[in-house]
Amino acid sequence: MPRGTTFKKSSESPPELEPTPTDDPLQKLQRTLRVRFHDAALLRQALTHRSYNNEHPERGSADNERLEYLGDAVLELIAAEHLYNTYATSDEGELTRLRASVVNTKSLARLASRLSLGDYLLLGKGAHKTGARSLQSILANTFEAVIGAIFLDQGYRAAYKLFSRSLIDVQAWPDDNYKGRLQEVTQERFLTTPQYEIVSASGPGHRREYTAEVTFGDEIRGKGQGRTKRAAEQMAAREALAQLGALDHPPAQDEVLEAVAAHEARRAPASQPSNN
Repeated sequence: MPRGTTFKKSSESPPELEPTPTDDPLQKLQRTLRVRFHDAALLRQALTHRSYNNEHPERGSADNERLEYLGDAVLELIAAEHLYNTYATSDEGELTRLRASVVNTKSLARLASRLSLGDYLLLGKGAHKTGARSLQSILANTFEAVIGAIFLDQGYRAAYKLFSRSLIDVQAWPDDNYKGRLQEVTQERFLTTPQYEIVSASGPGHRREYTAEVTFGDEIRGKGQGRTKRAAEQMAAREALAQLGALDHPPAQDEVLEAVAAHEARRAPASQPSNN
């Protein structure tokens, strides 16, 4: 693909999104993505899991699997270009290894979590109850589908910008997807799913501290605190994983992600305008 090639349905720039009292979830997500869709139906499709359509066949809407397929291919090219420009002295073998590390399931799930894509997923009731919203495989697939939707609606460069911005932000991520990992462990070992409960909240609104407990097998298996409900649940899941001996150390592929992000972060200030 020639550098600079774009694919757009319209040459007109869509209007900026402003918050309104009646904001719907898709508008909020578009502001998070910093992308204003010409066709918002593409974004909704990217967030629609097949379990939702199985339970709502009367709606006749498409699920996100075709967009996932497209996004997977687009991400391969985006990652290849990003790494080619970032690691100017690396040979083909090294670049191939880096690309595989950046676009694997765990890495893409982390990018999806950074954007809170799981919060916007349309799931069937059964999938929702079993914790599908936090599973790494589903989060990774959703990120691919969103990239595919942006590619169709806005073009390659818009998809590239979202990926590169998300990758830079990896340094700010406070933790892994402990809830997703605990979900996998409990299903494998105990044939059950963990349940979370916020048991207390303290402090003023701007400095709220939540405490969460996670239970499975009729026992409280972990407790955690955080400034948000999600963060508290993540810490509770982390404690449960530690008790089960399943708290893995970050694999080498995460170190690759962080190395790429660190490199980009060092380059970023040079391209920003001075405040002086």
